[in-house]
Amino acid sequence: MMKPILNGVYQIDNSLATLSADPGRKVYNERLIKKEGKEYRLWDAFRSKLAAALKKGLKTFPFNKNSKVLYLGASYGTTVSHLSDILEDGEIYAVEFAPQCMHDLIELAERRENIIPIHGDARKPDQYEEVGEVDIIYQDVAQPDQDDILLKNAKVFLKKDGIAMFCIKSQSIDVTKDPKEIFEMVISNLEKDFEVLEKIKLDPFDKDHLFLVLKYLG
Repeated sequence: MMKPILNGVYQIDNSLATLSADPGRKVYNERLIKKEGKEYRLWDAFRSKLAAALKKGLKTFPFNKNSKVLYLGASYGTTVSHLSDILEDGEIYAVEFAPQCMHDLIELAERRENIIPIHGDARKPDQYEEVGEVDIIYQDVAQPDQDDILLKNAKVFLKKDGIAMFCIKSQSIDVTKDPKEIFEMVISNLEKDFEVLEKIKLDPFDKDHLFLVLKYLG
């Protein structure tokens, strides 16, 4: 019997995978593998920063089948779909601003009841305040003020001692500065409200990206 290496995450050969909540369908042309009468979706670390962080040794994995997650920067739903597999009875509030991405997210949500797509601006949490308190914020937003966006949303939604997973994209903040300098600046800004649990560079999967795991001090 296949046993997960983390909550809802499996290893098949050298690849990560999740047990498909929507068998027979691909989300981003990922490979589907059948084992012991069940279907698993291979989780591509070059397409998902969370998978990349796992490949690079991420230890903190707060997601379980009942988690309530606010996902900022849901894009076309690649990582969201794998979280949907893991959160059997949980909820993922997937916020995305780009209309072309929303089309795919809505299609995904029609097949997966635990995904709630929200067409909104992550800078304006009052646009989706009906989400309420969440266990986890996952943020993957390519904006210069990405750290302030996290702080704004945490103050509205994240429970005390809740976990934030945050992808720092140095090139979206300032292309003229050394990525290390940007990472230090962002961490310094966040440390007033968060305890830094893990810092993971995502090379070679994503260049000039740092993945942070943060505990909200409330």
